[in-house]
Amino acid sequence: MFHGFWGYLIGGAIIGVLARFLKPGPDPMGLIMTILIGAAGAAIGGMVAGRGAIAWIVAIVSAIVLIAIYQRITGRKARDRIAR
Repeated sequence: MFHGFWGYLIGGAIIGVLARFLKPGPDPMGLIMTILIGAAGAAIGGMVAGRGAIAWIVAIVSAIVLIAIYQRITGRKARDRIAR
């Protein structure tokens, strides 16, 4: 989907931000984790759909799923951040 380290870094940031925006509810995670999850979503989108608009859609949906998995694993919710 993207080419090289910088392509995945910039593309991962874009996809990660879009995924966080489209996912309902708060997402208490930092910029680095957003980029990493977006890059992983971009890699999945590139492997599944190749290139084009479908790859972007698959990448964003994959990133949304990865955000949900990350929240389940870490147990981080907005309430936890406020309580600390």
